[in-house]
Amino acid sequence: MDNFKIITTDANSSARRGLLKTGHGDVQTPVFMPIGTRGAVRGIIPELIEQAGARIMLANTYHLVLRPGVEVVEKLGGLHKFMAWDGPILTDSGGYQVFSLSTLNSLGDDGVEFASHIDGAKIYLDPKIATEAQNRLGADIIMCFDECVQLPCEKEQLEKAVQRTIRWAQQCKEAHNREDQMLFGIVQGGTDLEMRSYCAQSLAKMDFSGYAIGGLSVGEGFDDMVRTVEHTCPELPVDKPRYLMGVGTPMDIIAAVRAGVDMFDCCLPTRNGRNGTAFTSAGMLKMRNSKHIDDERPVDEVCDCYCCRKYSRAAIRHFFNVGEMLGPILLSLHNIRFYQKLMETIRQKIKADQFDSWAEEIIEKQKN
Repeated sequence: MDNFKIITTDANSSARRGLLKTGHGDVQTPVFMPIGTRGAVRGIIPELIEQAGARIMLANTYHLVLRPGVEVVEKLGGLHKFMAWDGPILTDSGGYQVFSLSTLNSLGDDGVEFASHIDGAKIYLDPKIATEAQNRLGADIIMCFDECVQLPCEKEQLEKAVQRTIRWAQQCKEAHNREDQMLFGIVQGGTDLEMRSYCAQSLAKMDFSGYAIGGLSVGEGFDDMVRTVEHTCPELPVDKPRYLMGVGTPMDIIAAVRAGVDMFDCCLPTRNGRNGTAFTSAGMLKMRNSKHIDDERPVDEVCDCYCCRKYSRAAIRHFFNVGEMLGPILLSLHNIRFYQKLMETIRQKIKADQFDSWAEEIIEKQKN
């Protein structure tokens, strides 16, 4: 099945518009996926997420294995029904938790034993277990189990992680047993371009449905991130979707689209929203600031989201300052809409063959 089609390419960069086909609907790319780690985007019902423009969501295998358990999700009709989301879903394999929960796990060549961050219970994940769990959860796109390293990283450790990632990817492919799910390989290698090439070329030979670039947005900085992505994208099959995991800011996304990336996810929109920070057309806005105490304006005067249509900055500030849960919900919803509008603009600029000059202007403005 041909799951991905390139519709338009930008004449002056590697940016491209595409159509990703899944069993739960088509997705226009470049696309940004809100994160519903444990089966929900915190505080926001799926209907509002869809109204904000999102067409595909992300959930996390490690966290769903912990609670409520794969068996429960399966018994209740699968992940789409469990999440009350009719659109496409992507599940991460739990590989990122090898990095983020490194103090709570024991890593070996065959897999990882976690001590649950909830109660310390032992949980083991390896390529076969992670793949079978995702097969049973029923997401449209599932990810290979991989090893993400802390940066900076010693050369020997990085080489071991890349070899492990390649070996595990082959084991994931062998374990994968659902034709209605796409399986993506994940390219690792830190900021070492030679390692990135080696990993990308090795995975490309396995013919996955798509390819992710992992192991970035872990403190390497904007310039190193862009350099790594610009180097890695040409190493991947041109006719398969490319997914940059965990990235990032609007400037990160624009730069990565220019390099040829099609898919993104990041916790920033909702995490910043819960913490009182809004993404706006005029830049970042701290909503707890006293200057908003009687401001009648919406968070962003050019935004069409529910928050901006119904509430003033003064009201949003008040909700945060009195601990009213509506504040974080509304601002998270606004930030999701901001990111979806960003992706809509990106797709429009590529279609009009105006993307490269627009992207250059945005990036230079943000860097200065």
